[in-house]
Amino acid sequence: MTSITLLTGRAAPLPGSDQLSGIDKRPVTDALDLGPEGFAGDEQADRRVHGGPEKAVHHYPFDHYAAWRADLGTQPLLQAPGAFGENISTIGMTEANVAVGDIFRLGSALVQVSQGRQPCWKLTQRFGVPKLARMVQDTGRTGWYYRVLQAGRVAPGDRLELIDRLAPEWTLQRLWRALYVDRLNLGELQGIATLDVLAEGWRRYAVRRLDSGKVEDWSKRLEGNA
Repeated sequence: MTSITLLTGRAAPLPGSDQLSGIDKRPVTDALDLGPEGFAGDEQADRRVHGGPEKAVHHYPFDHYAAWRADLGTQPLLQAPGAFGENISTIGMTEANVAVGDIFRLGSALVQVSQGRQPCWKLTQRFGVPKLARMVQDTGRTGWYYRVLQAGRVAPGDRLELIDRLAPEWTLQRLWRALYVDRLNLGELQGIATLDVLAEGWRRYAVRRLDSGKVEDWSKRLEGNA
């Protein structure tokens, strides 16, 4: 079991921009209700690509912060959890040991890993570091999302208790490698296409690649308003 830092945020303009974002998450001190759309009081500005049942809760490992400090140098945002827009921060859980479909008890709620996190240009804008979103994607230090299987109440310091593993072989790291590195590996794509615990949107990537033999262009999402 791993104890959590719990964070939420309201939609607000990004630094140097009139674009709204809920990426600025701050630690909370009181228990919160967790429902199918996420934590009470938490907001996402662009619901086309953020939030929703398959992205109800964003988890980013604090384990990665040291690597980002080494890559980026002095960054005030990297001194405490919340820099990457996460709702949950932990130490000891990473993409290498968490798998799609893993079910956890969190407070009185049940959550399930639904997909990895796809970074977007708002990370770059928040940090003021060119190409940061692409760096997040290329390193595989992406974080992940949960769907909520059972609503409940969650407090800071509650523990993520692993209840079940439905596809332990499909770690988030393996999924990342198949979608972002070895991108036309037919065996991996066929596995992803039929991985029913994975969010449907991600399964569709695999189906399209199998049908077309081509990889989608994510440059607008990473570098512009997409």
